[in-house]
Amino acid sequence: MRAMILAAGLGTRLRPLTDNRPKALVEINGRTLLEIVLARLRGFGIRDVIINVHHFADMLAAYVKSHDFGMRIEISREEELLDTGGGLKRASHFFLEQGSDEPFLVHNVDVLSSIDLPRMAQFHRDRGALATIAVQQRESSRQLLFDDQLQLCGRKSGGSQPEMVRPCSNPQPFAFCGIHVISPRIFPLMNEEGAFPIVTSYLRLAQTSEKILAFRADEFDWRDLGKPESIEQTANELMRGALRQ
Repeated sequence: MRAMILAAGLGTRLRPLTDNRPKALVEINGRTLLEIVLARLRGFGIRDVIINVHHFADMLAAYVKSHDFGMRIEISREEELLDTGGGLKRASHFFLEQGSDEPFLVHNVDVLSSIDLPRMAQFHRDRGALATIAVQQRESSRQLLFDDQLQLCGRKSGGSQPEMVRPCSNPQPFAFCGIHVISPRIFPLMNEEGAFPIVTSYLRLAQTSEKILAFRADEFDWRDLGKPESIEQTANELMRGALRQ
């Protein structure tokens, strides 16, 4: 199984920690966020990874080159930020090598979790999904909506009215965890161009009855590392052994 780490963002929520480095090189207890994610992926047997870069791209590329992570790592440079969907589409060659149809993992660099990735990948395969999204039932300003079969049917932001893309009598709101398993057959279906969020593609494809599924991850630990205070809090939790990863 291959993976992509999304690391191109400006890290504005992490300032001042990202004033002189990319968010992927922000540290928790002496380890960079990128190192933590790579170690986690390697622990699940993943050996081929591509990382998209933009903010302090040369610094991040040099860091990867100077460390031996025991993995094949490629860099996908973005001269302009392409968002999650555009970044993934640009890196499509990495997942289509030799006509591969093996599902791959996409992981935000600024999340830490104990989510069972092999179990999530098996869930994806068993159901023949196009994409499987790790979600939790927790508070979030942006929620994805799923039906009783855990298929994507809409989204909701803040106090706005839900945006439904297909009929759903009892939509269940979940917060996205920044981790997906995706089948390579998504690439010819992504007709969006330039910079766009992957959720835009997911919602459009769900409307055409493609299987965009939720993987319930409520039982697992999960942290958003997008703010300095969350970095400090997570560092303390890890030192106390109060957080699984």
